[in-house]
Amino acid sequence: MNKKELKVNAIKDGTVIDHIPAKDLFKVIRILKLDKYNNQITFGTNLESKKLGYKAIIKISDKFFEDDEINKIALVASDANLNIIRDYQVIEKKTVTIPDQIIGIAKCFNPKCITNNEEIITKFTVVSKKDVSLKCHYCEKIMDKAQLIINQ
Repeated sequence: MNKKELKVNAIKDGTVIDHIPAKDLFKVIRILKLDKYNNQITFGTNLESKKLGYKAIIKISDKFFEDDEINKIALVASDANLNIIRDYQVIEKKTVTIPDQIIGIAKCFNPKCITNNEEIITKFTVVSKKDVSLKCHYCEKIMDKAQLIINQ
């Protein structure tokens, strides 16, 4: 018997973030400051996924993301998709993509970098989008995804 199940309720208006690696769900929640959002948020984790093995999903009522917020998602969940929902219908699908430059989103891991000692907006050039590595514009250190610290 092949029975489909709806594991997460539908939302009337808002955004669904799908295909988040299950281990990165709470990073995405923290990055987007969803813990401070007052409208309905539904999330599921460790859901089976052909693409990821296990995935997470977040449904946020009455929230539509700006590009800088989407860029933050791409840094930790590069395969994520955003579905824009209006009146229970998907009106737009977006695939997150890592831009060529990251400005003001991440923090340099080098404690001696000027951005960690003075009030300067961070700026990174993306060296690799596949494995996420960023080169600091100021100290020229390259950091990988494991060293990545997202500004909160």
